[in-house]
Amino acid sequence: MTYIAKPSLHHPDLPTNSVGYTRRDYEGKISTLCAGCGHDSISASIIQACWEMNIQPHRVAKLSGIGCSSKTPDYFLGNSHGFNSVHGRMPSVLTGANLANRDLLYMGVSGDGDSASIGLGQFAHCMRRGVNMVYIVENNGVYGLTKGQFSATADKGSKSKRGVVNSDEPIDMVGLALQLGATYVGRSFSGDKQQLVPLIKGAIEHEGAAFIDVVSPCVAFNNHSGSTKSYDYVRAHNEAVNRLDFITGREEITAEYAPGTVTTVKQHDGSILRLRKLAEDYDATDKIKVMNYLQERAAEGEVVTGLLYVNPDSQDLHEHMETVGAPLNSFGARDLCPGNAALEKINASMR
Repeated sequence: MTYIAKPSLHHPDLPTNSVGYTRRDYEGKISTLCAGCGHDSISASIIQACWEMNIQPHRVAKLSGIGCSSKTPDYFLGNSHGFNSVHGRMPSVLTGANLANRDLLYMGVSGDGDSASIGLGQFAHCMRRGVNMVYIVENNGVYGLTKGQFSATADKGSKSKRGVVNSDEPIDMVGLALQLGATYVGRSFSGDKQQLVPLIKGAIEHEGAAFIDVVSPCVAFNNHSGSTKSYDYVRAHNEAVNRLDFITGREEITAEYAPGTVTTVKQHDGSILRLRKLAEDYDATDKIKVMNYLQERAAEGEVVTGLLYVNPDSQDLHEHMETVGAPLNSFGARDLCPGNAALEKINASMR
């Protein structure tokens, strides 16, 4: 296996932010995702947001589950804390870490397979408990690591590269986040950095459960059963000395359009995505109106992007549970075991 290291040297005149870091200092390892993958654009937006906000990388804890999206924390904020959990369990691991050390900035990166299927219950309770975190779902509608099966967010009636039509109703992560109590909800497109960077910055500043659904096209799959160029066909008719995949590169898909307008984005497989950017007079504080608006636009085949909902009076899990102000991992034995007198007092209060 070939490992390509990123050069440590960089131009001495690169601009720095107010805490003395260059943008390069917020990068991670070289991405191993497919060329043109929207997930890399999301990583670039996270890097840009953290650099512009003068965040010290060691103050960030980034967590993920399993999937193409869950590989991406390796590609940004290389000097931050990180943990790659098991499939769908990122929210629970992050919740535990947050309760132990509230002083870190928590960022959970997941995918539509990781969060909308095996991790759906984990996602639900993370939102309803108001865990103080930035939860980003990199949503491409397929299981990328297992060769492009429909995920639970794939639209009903959409076709796979093999021509199979999805007959299942899609799970709307934005709608779920709203219903479950998330207090900052946004949606964007991976190629619209101008919109995505501010959304991420707002989520970082927000206190409570902040959720961003990012539509991120998968560029990789031309794997239908009738093709002699498919992976299965070549492997069945080739006596190979090793097992290799080659996926051709694609150009990144970008989109720039004004607030209050709709744009049509043609994806690599020829399908069409209709994006509507919220108007400047949109009211993001009325949850009922927000949910009705999203349903109306969805009926017109539009994907609404922008800051969809925010609760300006939100609280996080620590406030709900009335935990102490100091991180739990800073307590010593005397703090954690104050003695029999304190225990008796607690027991007496419950009689």
